[in-house]
Amino acid sequence: MEPHCQRLYNFIFRLTLDRDRAERYLADVFALAVSKLAEAPAEDREVWLLGLANQLLEQRLPRQPEVNFDILDDTLRNEATRTDVVRSLTDPQRDFLLWELKQGCMTAVINCLPPGERAAFVVAHVLKLSDSAAAQSLGVTESAYKVRLSRARKKVGDYLAPRCEHVNPMNPCRCPARVGTALNKGFISQVPRSGGEVSLRKPEPYGRYGTGIGNDDAPLRDIGAIYGSLPDPDMQPDLAAKLIERLG
Repeated sequence: MEPHCQRLYNFIFRLTLDRDRAERYLADVFALAVSKLAEAPAEDREVWLLGLANQLLEQRLPRQPEVNFDILDDTLRNEATRTDVVRSLTDPQRDFLLWELKQGCMTAVINCLPPGERAAFVVAHVLKLSDSAAAQSLGVTESAYKVRLSRARKKVGDYLAPRCEHVNPMNPCRCPARVGTALNKGFISQVPRSGGEVSLRKPEPYGRYGTGIGNDDAPLRDIGAIYGSLPDPDMQPDLAAKLIERLG
């Protein structure tokens, strides 16, 4: 199970945007998997585990999103832009905050989708499964999966297309101008997060993943490319070992 832990955590976290819930649900998925090991396929074990995770999330997540695009706009875009905050920062701190803001905003956007569409979007563009594997993991036909994905892509695209600079560099919403508001609203923090707080960063220098931040400043206009460039959410280093010990 250990080789699949990070990918499963990534899937669950993207659907919940909550570290504590993601860890609890991951433990429950592995416990369910243990009880069903006799049914586990010899191959495509990851798809089987994702299917169990999706079944559990379908039972526990509300049918409607817990956040919506209006709430996201109210959090980040209802105040005047403030470029003074970014100008006052040193380069490493500036890059870090821009990195955090893009990560948090992009992840919040997909949390505005209904769970079924959100799951389809995540397996397609974050986990990058093939159509057949994605449909199998969600327990639907390939045609039904494509319908969900199409709806999800349209909603995400319709929201980001007129706003986000990473989709179109002429758009009004630019990360440097929103950092001050995001800090004031608690959407991002000036210090690296630890403990139980959500963190979407990797320890490597910012701007190395083609995200339009730091030294790699080319906007990514394709929605799939933007989400495919986001790094995995941080998981507690010993979480997999603790789960295996508990299950044993």
